[in-house]
Amino acid sequence: MPNVEKQRERLISLLKELFQLDQPDLDFGFYRIMHAKAGQVTKFLEEDLLGIIRDAFGEADGARVEQARAVYEAARKQAEEFGAPDPDAAPKVKEAKAAWDASKDSGSNEGDVYDPLYRFFERYYDNGDFMSRRYFARETDGKAAPYAVPYDGREVYLHWANRDQYYIKTSEYLTNFTFDPTQAMEFQAHHGALFEQKPLRVHCRIVSASEGEHNNVKASENTERYFIIHEPEPVKIETGDTGDTGEPELVIQFQYRPDPEKTGQDGTWRKKRVIDAVKKVKELLPKLEGGEDYVTALMTPAPTETEKDRTLLEKYLTHYTGRNSMDYFIHKDLGGFLRRELDFYIKNEVMRLDDIESADVPRVQAYLAKVRVLRGIARHLIDFLAQLEDFQKRLWLKKKFVVDTQYCITLDRIPGEFFSEIAANDVQREQWIQLFAIDQLNNYSAPLTVEFLKENERLLVDTALFDADFRDRVVSGIQDIDAEQIGQLLHSDNFQALRVLQEKLKSGVKCIYIDPPYNTDSSSIPYKNSYKHSSWATLMHDRLHAMKPLLPENGAIFVSIDKAERTVLEHAMDAVFGPENRVEELIWSMNTNNSQVPNYSTNHEYVLVYAKDKPTAEKDRNMFREPKPGYLEVMELVAALNPDYPPISEIEEAIKKLYNDHKIAYREEIEAQGLEWEDFRKDDPWKGLFNYSHAEYRDNAGRLVDEAEAKDVQATIWIWREDNLALPATKQASSTRDPKSENYRYYKPIHPVTGKETLIPKSGWKFPYGSHNMSEDRTTLRKLDADNRISWGETEEKVPQIKRMLHEVETNVGKSVFSDYSDGEKQTSAMFGRSGVFLAPKHADFVSRFITHAADKDSTILDCFGGSASTGHAILSLNRADHGSRKFCLVEMGEYFDTVTRPRMQKAIYASQWRDGKPRSNDGLSALFKYVRLESYEDALNNLTLLPGADFKGAKGDFARDYMLRYWLDFETKGSPSLLNIEWFDDPTAYRLKIKKPGTDEYAEKAVDLVETFNWLIGLHVEHLDRWRGYDAAFKREVDPELPGDTNTRLMLDGALKETGDGAWRFRKVEGYTLRTPGDHNDREKALVVWRKLTGDLEQDNLMLDEWFRKYRLSAQDTEFDVIYVNGSNNLPNLRKDEETWKVRLIEEAFHQAMWDVEG
Repeated sequence: MPNVEKQRERLISLLKELFQLDQPDLDFGFYRIMHAKAGQVTKFLEEDLLGIIRDAFGEADGARVEQARAVYEAARKQAEEFGAPDPDAAPKVKEAKAAWDASKDSGSNEGDVYDPLYRFFERYYDNGDFMSRRYFARETDGKAAPYAVPYDGREVYLHWANRDQYYIKTSEYLTNFTFDPTQAMEFQAHHGALFEQKPLRVHCRIVSASEGEHNNVKASENTERYFIIHEPEPVKIETGDTGDTGEPELVIQFQYRPDPEKTGQDGTWRKKRVIDAVKKVKELLPKLEGGEDYVTALMTPAPTETEKDRTLLEKYLTHYTGRNSMDYFIHKDLGGFLRRELDFYIKNEVMRLDDIESADVPRVQAYLAKVRVLRGIARHLIDFLAQLEDFQKRLWLKKKFVVDTQYCITLDRIPGEFFSEIAANDVQREQWIQLFAIDQLNNYSAPLTVEFLKENERLLVDTALFDADFRDRVVSGIQDIDAEQIGQLLHSDNFQALRVLQEKLKSGVKCIYIDPPYNTDSSSIPYKNSYKHSSWATLMHDRLHAMKPLLPENGAIFVSIDKAERTVLEHAMDAVFGPENRVEELIWSMNTNNSQVPNYSTNHEYVLVYAKDKPTAEKDRNMFREPKPGYLEVMELVAALNPDYPPISEIEEAIKKLYNDHKIAYREEIEAQGLEWEDFRKDDPWKGLFNYSHAEYRDNAGRLVDEAEAKDVQATIWIWREDNLALPATKQASSTRDPKSENYRYYKPIHPVTGKETLIPKSGWKFPYGSHNMSEDRTTLRKLDADNRISWGETEEKVPQIKRMLHEVETNVGKSVFSDYSDGEKQTSAMFGRSGVFLAPKHADFVSRFITHAADKDSTILDCFGGSASTGHAILSLNRADHGSRKFCLVEMGEYFDTVTRPRMQKAIYASQWRDGKPRSNDGLSALFKYVRLESYEDALNNLTLLPGADFKGAKGDFARDYMLRYWLDFETKGSPSLLNIEWFDDPTAYRLKIKKPGTDEYAEKAVDLVETFNWLIGLHVEHLDRWRGYDAAFKREVDPELPGDTNTRLMLDGALKETGDGAWRFRKVEGYTLRTPGDHNDREKALVVWRKLTGDLEQDNLMLDEWFRKYRLSAQDTEFDVIYVNGSNNLPNLRKDEETWKVRLIEEAFHQAMWDVEG
């Protein structure tokens, strides 16, 4: 094969890989789309591209031939002038003639393009992954390639390799891996036409997956996962739902889990498990009915230089398991990046200025023509690559559908009319046994009774265990439902969830706490080893960027981290929030010790604190302060005592007992951890509280009340301690020692009982005594005494003290170094009755510290690395203690969403104290929270469909080429379910997607919750969510003289609109409001959303809408809306009254606009 042909084949092979055509036998995700267009794209590469290159070289070849001819003629003329007898035989003339003849062959010109094209594109791809590296100069044998960083002029600038890419994750490859071995090149070469070429689809399926997604969970050293053949049923033949062919298809089943038998290196062990799987499949296939053809196909040789005996089956399983060990990125602007890189590449590595300076004009023209061809071809290829990448980027940034919406509601919030249905639900009963051990309660029975439910009103009903009609009926009876919710859980990738939350929670989250993966050896992202930190930086940067708009100006974010990524995290947070908004780096001192390390045992971690706007946050006097430890417990005791108005002595005795009980519990906690009590007794967190041992009664104006009169005036118990009134022992103004000055501080107050002068502090009094001439604003001892704020003592022998009221100093300034020995593992073990339910969970008390630093009692708190729900648990504990109304918003994507995250929230609501998985307190909260599941990026890929290709007969060649390079993907996937098909809005309950079931590899068709999706997309704060209601009516036509003669009748109702259970016309209304100013609930735009099922008769549908709206107007208490959203073409604006200003918007238009707001 000529060298130019080899160069061409090498380039085309690389481009097929870049265009994802090198796997024509894979049939899932984006591969499936590219597979469907493989023929057209391959034709473009192998035929059209070659034609473009050859056509482009027509001009360049002419210049080269003209140049060679000119050189030949000049040489011959020179020979003639020198009198050569045979000018054509002169050596220089012969040489020029040979060059002229050679120039007529364009092959060398093509070669001059193929090689630099290959070198340019090849440098950015490594084993199928795009590497966003800006080359400064080419790599040589003696020097590695230096890279350029896009420096923007700031003093300090951090850059990382993947900064201009989105971190996606591995799940596109982890599941739904399908291939057809008969499409493989090895199969075609080995069997050719001798084998009957019927499709033989093979599915690799995870039976018991433990995905352990790295962006939401820390894995431990012992939780490295491997693909292990599923021994109970390694292979099986399925027909029907598995694929689209209706033919029998092979399923190879794996488990993805830690491997206790693992020895040696990871790569070696992974290879061993692949070989084990191949052996098992080879052994069992012949025993399956229909398995013979698969044996032939899968055992086809597919050798490599190092593995001579490799089969197709081993090739695919190696690809499957290997590909799952890497993460997936999408470039934010691939076209722009490659075009900039191309120009830099041509100027620095293709064009040689020295050659241009020393060449004559024809040679320079030929040289520049070649460069022009190279640049033109490369930009065509870049257009196609950018089309593929931009499409995936838009799909990633698209706000995802809600595919499931459920509620957990305590029984006290559900009307009694539903109790019989609830009592009869055995699945709900079983969940309550598992969560709350209700089988150990009095009056338990199977089935449950209505009386039992009434006795246990803090049990949470999970609507997922009932049908949709039950859920909708219950929810429709709840007024102001969003305000009533204590929070929401989202089962989703956190980046996707943050995008969905933007409209509703923008500037509405006062505090964010996250505990991301630490990216240590035990919790690393399994990307390429040399880009471990870069991948983590990309993950965090994009998610921090999505969190920032959710904070108000005085909001703050707290991020836990250890030393592995502490510096990278700081730079990422600086890049998002700005270094000027860095508040503090908190140091968490832990009770850990590792005597095996060669240098220091690390017993601390970090919590980085940033504000949205630091100056604004610091103006809030409650920010970055924390309650005195034990404060809430004391105030709870006081609140319990106050209604009985006990004697002061009894109150002080109760406080003393509380302190003693705490000291005993604290000592037990220290000793239970194997620690010496004497070493830690001084670290008692309550030590600053013990002096608050005095009590007194005061009225609503703050005046002291005798205990005998406390009940009559409804007095309140105040707790206080004594504090000295001494002036600081530092240099003071001379006036403090001048008896004639109002600022004199060495006066001797008279004891109110003995009438004698009291002792005075050695440094003088903190406040002047006070005179009638002094400012009312100035604190004086006289004013303090008048307010009974001085503790005089029994005699004048005691120096008077000031009373410090506990409720007036309930918070301390937060400290940057703190100790916290709370054990999150013990807390979750107590709640679930077993250890290891989640790796290294944080204790709720640990997270409470940061919530109290930044959140008010009615704030919303976000944790988008929800994990074991420690943040949600902390919020519930704080609300329980101080009767706050904080709300949680937790995001988690792992399968433990259903086994840990949500169950922990249910348990924490039901009781505050747990042991061995059973409640040990009867202090359940009245609560309602929502949990939703979002469409995943993988779901979006797998719900793409292709329209028939465009017909270009008669079109110009450039149009067909441009369509393929830039537009075909957007055009031919239009109308795919995951891309929003508004034609399906005619029946909002029938919009369906194939969705991966949580915790499995199985896909099921599910109805999308368009109502809930739309509420999130427009940021609707829902006040009332009605259920679907059916209506029927009879029709008649009446003459309308205002209509034209040929259509002079108008459709009218014949009688009244009737609500019926199965009516042909169905409506569902949602009432609420959006915020004109993000975060400001006083600046509202009232909205009514009307969903309806359309019958296809536009006239009848719109008449029914008009009549329904008239009926609604009569029944609704408030019809003053600013905007009304309706699906389907309608005449609703015609019903607007003169005094009304509401406008009508089509749901389809608003839905599309909000979902595809993909500026990222």
